[in-house]
Amino acid sequence: MYIDLIVIIVLLLIVVFWFRRFSSFVYSFAIIDIFLRILNFIQGHVPVPELQSLISKYFPNSIEALIYAYTNGIIETILLWLYVGMYAVFLGYIIKIFIHKKK
Repeated sequence: MYIDLIVIIVLLLIVVFWFRRFSSFVYSFAIIDIFLRILNFIQGHVPVPELQSLISKYFPNSIEALIYAYTNGIIETILLWLYVGMYAVFLGYIIKIFIHKKK
């Protein structure tokens, strides 16, 4: 039912309360989304029916897929723009780290 949504929200809240920094939230958000996308790739490219069934039953394709599954209308639009904003901030952090590594 809502187990996938609840697990992701709890994971993000744990990170926020544990690290208490916005950058930690952004990194954990990206890590979770990238992990879900890797599982989605494995589901589509590994021809093991049991594994495909397990992944499709318990894991969403991405955080974006969760937004589409549980919202609609203006809330969906707002959450999708927040999603894009989070990835923009993540990209900024990655570029900042890359530039500092080059010096």
